Amino acid sequence: MRVPAAFLLFILLGTWARGQMVPPGVPVPPGYGQSPPPVLVPPSPNRAPAPRVDTAALQREAKELLDLSQSVQPDIESLKRGLLSKDLLDKLKRIEKLSKRLRGEIAPLGN
Repeated sequence: MRVPAAFLLFILLGTWARGQMVPPGVPVPPGYGQSPPPVLVPPSPNRAPAPRVDTAALQREAKELLDLSQSVQPDIESLKRGLLSKDLLDKLKRIEKLSKRLRGEIAPLGN
């Protein structure tokens, strides 16, 4: 009886892989399978301290942004009736400018 070579290879690989398994009850070295401890890097003396933020100015600008956004709503409602407020575009530009400034001031704090 002839046995195909692929079948013999399959049997040999199966028995070899089974031989690589660790039998139950065998002691495991301490720390095996655990991730290594984290590497602590001391702060660099060249690193600049976090920038100071003028929170009072940020609050003023956030309040202005809130007021502007609330004042835009009636102007948008009047667009439904075909009326365009002459300062709507200026308000929208100011909202954009304030939001970019606030985002630029706050973004470095999140990193």
